Amino acid sequence: MSDASDVTKAAVMTPVRVAIALCLIAPFVAMLWVGSYAKTDPVFIGIPFFYWYQMLWVLLSTALTMTAYQLWQRDQRARKAATSTDGGAAK
Repeated sequence: MSDASDVTKAAVMTPVRVAIALCLIAPFVAMLWVGSYAKTDPVFIGIPFFYWYQMLWVLLSTALTMTAYQLWQRDQRARKAATSTDGGAAK
């Protein structure tokens, strides 16, 4: 069975986790809001806005996902270090 302290630790909302969530949600919001990019102007190197905007979000989504992953790894290392310095007092 899981310990009550494990549940409490898993439910902690920190600013880093909010930043991770925003990094992962931003591409979905940008792509679901079709009215913002359903147009042809401005044209970039002969490519209508509709297409280059979506391709730009492919690159932005990659960068945001990498950022979220790095933040997650840092958060996990910090939580593990905090747990090991407590000496198991939470158990």
